[in-house]
Amino acid sequence: MSAPPGASEPMIKLCEVDDLADGDLARAEIDGRMIAYARVADAWFAVDDTCSHAKVSLADGIIDEDDLTLECPKHGALFSLETGEALTLPAIKPVASHTISVRETGVFIAVAEQEEHA
Repeated sequence: MSAPPGASEPMIKLCEVDDLADGDLARAEIDGRMIAYARVADAWFAVDDTCSHAKVSLADGIIDEDDLTLECPKHGALFSLETGEALTLPAIKPVASHTISVRETGVFIAVAEQEEHA
């Protein structure tokens, strides 16, 4: 499969476009890594599924469709769906964000390389 311009990671099929309704979250395991992905209108987002603060699944959280944030279900930390940036305490470390490509044949993801955080 081909990577989008500027991306070195291969694209892997994540799901069909109709598999996720607008405003919904889901999780998938890709190469042993848990990914939370979301659909907001016609935009798709993907971040690592584990909160950088509490080690719980972000796919169980709540999306703010206006601010494009994902709220951790345990302590309420907010993460940017676009960048993975931790926006509020108690989280201070980001979660990785991943490139999504929507094609006629489905929704594809390029999983970012995993960084080690101290």
